[in-house]
Amino acid sequence: MSLAWRRLTIWGVLLAALAAGIVYSFRPRPVPVDLATVQKALLRVTIDDEGETRVRDVYTLYAPLTGRLLRVTADPGDPVEAGRTVLARIEPAPPAMLDLRTEAERRAAVEAAEAAEALAAADMSRARAGLAFATTERDRAQRLIAHHAISQRDLDDAERAYRTAKAELASAKAALEMRTHELAVARSRLLPRTAKSMPDGNPEDVTVTAPVSGAVLRIIRRSAGIVEAGAPLLDIGDPHKLEVVVDPLSEDAVQMHPGQKALITGWGGPDLDAVVRRVDPVGQTKVSALGIEEQRVNVVLDFADPPAAWRRLGDGYRVDVRVILFQGDVVQVPVGALFREHDGWAVYIDDHGKARLRQVEIGERNSFAAEIRSGLTAGQRVVLYPSERITNGVAISAR
Repeated sequence: MSLAWRRLTIWGVLLAALAAGIVYSFRPRPVPVDLATVQKALLRVTIDDEGETRVRDVYTLYAPLTGRLLRVTADPGDPVEAGRTVLARIEPAPPAMLDLRTEAERRAAVEAAEAAEALAAADMSRARAGLAFATTERDRAQRLIAHHAISQRDLDDAERAYRTAKAELASAKAALEMRTHELAVARSRLLPRTAKSMPDGNPEDVTVTAPVSGAVLRIIRRSAGIVEAGAPLLDIGDPHKLEVVVDPLSEDAVQMHPGQKALITGWGGPDLDAVVRRVDPVGQTKVSALGIEEQRVNVVLDFADPPAAWRRLGDGYRVDVRVILFQGDVVQVPVGALFREHDGWAVYIDDHGKARLRQVEIGERNSFAAEIRSGLTAGQRVVLYPSERITNGVAISAR
C-alpha cells in the first residue's frame, strides 16, 4: 500500500470518528423525570381543622350575695357530690370604712335617736300615769252610781276617759318600740370594721354547694376577700362527658351534617373515631392571624370510641379534627401528576420510555391524590410534576 493511500485511510477513519462523535453529542437525550404508579387504594377526603375538647355541661357557681369569701380549698379534679359537697363559704362582710364627715353625721343620728327614745319613754310614763288616774276615776264612779250619787253621764265620762288613757298608753308603748328600733339602726351604721357578726351574736354564713355530681374543673376565685353578688367562683362538671368543638370556615361547614364520621388526631395518642353531633346554624366573624376577617361556624362532635380510649383527655385540650367527606378504595394518582388540558385534566404516562399524553376524568380528590374514573388503569406509571420539556412522544427516563 502506497504512502498516499495510507494517509487517506487514516484521515478517513479520523473524519468518520469525528462525525460519529458530533452525531452522538447532538442526539436527543431522554428527559429525567419522577414517576409514580397508578394504584387502587383507600382515598379519604376530609376537612381538617384544629379543635378543642370541652366538658359537655359546665356549671359555673356564682356568689349568691355580697360578702366576705373564705379561701376556696378545693382543687381542679376534686370529686363533688350534688347537694352535699361544700365548695365555698361566704360570711357577712365587715362594715365599710367611714370618712370623718359621715362618721360625725351617724354619731349625731345615734344621739338624736337616743333623745327620741328618751322622749318616747317619758310619753309612755305620762300615759301610764294617766291610765292609772283614769282607772281610779272609773272605779269611783262605778261605786257612786250604785248609790245614785252621780248621774249616768258622769259614769260614761269616766269610762270614756279610762279607754282614752288606755289607748294613749298603747300608742306611747308602740312609739317607744319604734324609737328603740331606730336607735338600733343608727347604732348599726356605726359598727366597727372588725365586727364579725350581727349584734345579737348570730353569724349569717352562706355555703355554696355543688348542684351536680362530677369534679371541679376550674377555680375562678380562690383567695379570701370581698365578693359581689353574682361574681363567678368556680366551674364544675363531669369530666367523663367530653365533646369536641371545631370552628371551620363557613364554606367548609356547609359540607358537614349530623352523623358524619370524623377522626380525632394530634392529641398525643392513637387516632380516635368521632361523629358530628351538631352544626350551629349561626356563624361568627373572627379575625385570622393575618388580620383577615373570616366567617366561622362551630361544629360539635362526640367521641365514638369508648371512654377508656380517650380518658387521658381533659377539658380544653387541643386536638386535630378531620371530618370525612368521602372514603373508599378507588384508582388514584398523585395530584402532582395532573395538569389542565383544554377543559379537562390530563397526565403523561410512561410508554416504554416515551411520554404519552393521556386525557383522564377525575372524581374525588384531597391534597395528595385524586380519584381516576377513566383514562388510566392500576399499574401504569405517570410523570410527576411535568415541566415544559415534557411533550407527547419525548423520551423520558426515571430519575
